[in-house]
Amino acid sequence: MTGAAVAVVVVLAALLLGAGYLLGRRTARPLRPSDVGTPVEHATFETLHTASLAAPPLRAGLTEESARRAARRLRSLLGTDALCLTDRDRVLVWDGAGHHHGKDVMDHLKALLDNGRDTAFDSGCADLDCPLRWAVAVPLTVENRVLGALVAYAPRESAVLARAAGEVARWVCVQLELAELDRSRTQLIEAEIKALRAQISPHFIFNSLAAIASFVRTDPEQARELLLEFADFTRYSFRRHGEFTTLADELHSIDQYLALVRARFGERLAVTLQVAPEVLPVALPFLCLQPLVENAVKHGLEGAVNRSRITISALDAGSEAEVVIEDDGTGMDPERLRQILRGEGGTSTGIGLLNVDERLRQVYGDDYGLVIETGVGAGMKITLRLPKYRAGVHGS
Repeated sequence: MTGAAVAVVVVLAALLLGAGYLLGRRTARPLRPSDVGTPVEHATFETLHTASLAAPPLRAGLTEESARRAARRLRSLLGTDALCLTDRDRVLVWDGAGHHHGKDVMDHLKALLDNGRDTAFDSGCADLDCPLRWAVAVPLTVENRVLGALVAYAPRESAVLARAAGEVARWVCVQLELAELDRSRTQLIEAEIKALRAQISPHFIFNSLAAIASFVRTDPEQARELLLEFADFTRYSFRRHGEFTTLADELHSIDQYLALVRARFGERLAVTLQVAPEVLPVALPFLCLQPLVENAVKHGLEGAVNRSRITISALDAGSEAEVVIEDDGTGMDPERLRQILRGEGGTSTGIGLLNVDERLRQVYGDDYGLVIETGVGAGMKITLRLPKYRAGVHGS
């Protein structure tokens, strides 16, 4: 090999070693966002990331706290000198330069809050060093109600900023609408639970206390036990925390309810309970089974000459728990049952069945509604399936 060839080989080797070293350094350190994709892709990533950080606070609604936590992210999305969020009465947060403009903002928003239309205005600032000379304001609306405004400030008039502010404001409105939906869902659930609590018949309470009183002289220990059962049952039924409970707690409450019913009806009511221990921790909507058992007691004892039997089972079915409540009572016309489940049963008839069916579908989907088998004089069998795990469903 000639001297020139050797020199070439040495140079190539040096280049390869250098390239290998640089490649090793590059792969050894974590990738930064700037290492990924084109500048356009990087800008898209940054925008989506910033929006994702601003979204959670806004899901709490338009409040001073949520506005404070979201404002910096929103100003970053717009790339503007200053931004403020308001409700209908005041500035909730100011982010960026020119805080002294905050006292005049609401004067500029009077028309916008009335008509819900975008507006732009000169800041009218007398401070020559202040960079804020122009602003665009966009209403924040939910269901055609103007809740407040997003106002972006800049050194000069900008059609690009006006369009961008409109898009960001619309995105904020979507988050606020989701917050409204969450709030409405919570209120609906609370109203449904109140309806179930109202269904706990005053007659049941009166009759339970009367049954307890009847044992005071003849069997004081039994009266004491029933009084404790009554206290625990009412405490559980009227508790104020938690949308969900566990199958163990719900079945325990049902056992207390049935103890009070048996104290009154004695041998006329026979109850068989079959529970697989592995399904006891399964979470389900609060007061989901009790109305079904109350329905079985009512229709089981109604018209019963000798003895009514109720069977309750909670069994393991793989990824689900299967609960069956069956009675041998009067049953119901299937068409009448369909009317109840369509919400056509009136203000009180079948409220428990309809309520439970709707809540199960809301939580788990339409595949998890009640399955009811019945006929006139044929009793009633109610089956429901509960997933052993569902995101967001936790017993409390």
